[in-house]
Amino acid sequence: MLDLISVGEMVIDFLPGEEAGVYIRKAGGAPANAAIAVARNRLFAGFCGRVGADDFGRFLLDTLKENQVAVLCPAMVEEAVTTMAFVTLGPGGERSFTFARKPGADMFLTKADVDVALAQGARILHAGSCSLSAPPASEATAYALSQASKRGYMVSFDVNYRDLMWGGDRAAARASVAAILPYVDLLKISEEETDFMGGQEGIQAMAAETGIAVVVETLGAQGARCYWQDAVWELPGRPAKAVDATGAGDAFVGSMLLQLAHLSPGELGGLDEQSLREMVDFANAAGSLTTTRKGAIPAMPTREEIQQCRASASLLDG
Repeated sequence: MLDLISVGEMVIDFLPGEEAGVYIRKAGGAPANAAIAVARNRLFAGFCGRVGADDFGRFLLDTLKENQVAVLCPAMVEEAVTTMAFVTLGPGGERSFTFARKPGADMFLTKADVDVALAQGARILHAGSCSLSAPPASEATAYALSQASKRGYMVSFDVNYRDLMWGGDRAAARASVAAILPYVDLLKISEEETDFMGGQEGIQAMAAETGIAVVVETLGAQGARCYWQDAVWELPGRPAKAVDATGAGDAFVGSMLLQLAHLSPGELGGLDEQSLREMVDFANAAGSLTTTRKGAIPAMPTREEIQQCRASASLLDG
């Protein structure tokens, strides 16, 4: 039996440079990174997803295997979709992004893929919003979450609104997220998704309506925010020389899942505030540690590194 099954459809990761231009996403993505983060801490993780039959896809599969992550759906897709980011620099050096998908074959999960993964058994199922981008991926993901919830898994979901907005239809993107929220116990968002989901009031209303136990919002170098019951509280960021939001966010959610693997869904809802604060602070330290390393998959920290980071912020100075 696995501790974690991570589900992702478009296994991609965006690591832009510091200049204007066009950057291509490389293999990675939150679901794969979360599985690796858990596996590096000696828990059993499996990844269910489809990858391109190219150098990026092979790199991902090799990285998963090197970290002892079980590959539950090893199908490789010829002429896979590639995602590109067009990066523009503003007068003050600020970056803005325009995303486009290069035509190619669909890399969509199917319900049959999901059934193979669910048959392994797990304590937690984690999924990313990239798998809601279009049917049949969205149908397979909703199916996976609903079946996992029925089987008593704890369900975690990582929202990235860019993954949902290829057609530019915000209402449709919100609807695709809303459809799976009744099955979710832990929801991870970032600052961008706060606005997308209606601000703090919208998030609190959504959590109350759907029964989500915890919503965590990663704030890059500024730390994290947690929505729990009627409370909203923040944990300040730890020192970091550079902010790689992708790696930090994935390390954050991976370290949260690492801790939650020892709980049942019912226990998640019954946590007291102090216990939850300690969990989020642990995850926050993992994200801050990752920002000093630049990169996502190679930067997933171990439990020991996170504990050292919490004990001495000076470790982040080098």
